[in-house]
Amino acid sequence: MRIVLDTNVLVSGIFFTGPPYQILRHWRDGRVQLVVTSEIVLEYEAVLARLQMRHPTIDSTGVLALIVAHADFVKPRVLPEPVCVDPDDDKFLAGAVAAGARFLVSGDRHLLSIAHYAGVLIVRPRAFIDDAIVR
Repeated sequence: MRIVLDTNVLVSGIFFTGPPYQILRHWRDGRVQLVVTSEIVLEYEAVLARLQMRHPTIDSTGVLALIVAHADFVKPRVLPEPVCVDPDDDKFLAGAVAAGARFLVSGDRHLLSIAHYAGVLIVRPRAFIDDAIVR
């Protein structure tokens, strides 16, 4: 199953336990396939670099290297018009649509308010673990 992770889910999975961490474990174990675009990886890098400055004892470079090495990179689809209230979030939708991903997993209220777009379901990490992984 192909999925896109919003940055907040990735960061939560690195720094905390709970559903975002479980999603990263499922990716590691091959139960889901993480899909990214260059734009998504650039955002991951920027946010993780800022967090690492604040929390120098946690090294996120390993996870980022794994993502670059093992995630599926796709060229984002150009969306016909802005979809999200925060246009910066459209990169996640563009990547999910281009990849034919079933899910965009996010904790972002702007993305979650859309619920679905072009065949992509936008769900919280807990809902993804409880509903999608169990099936």
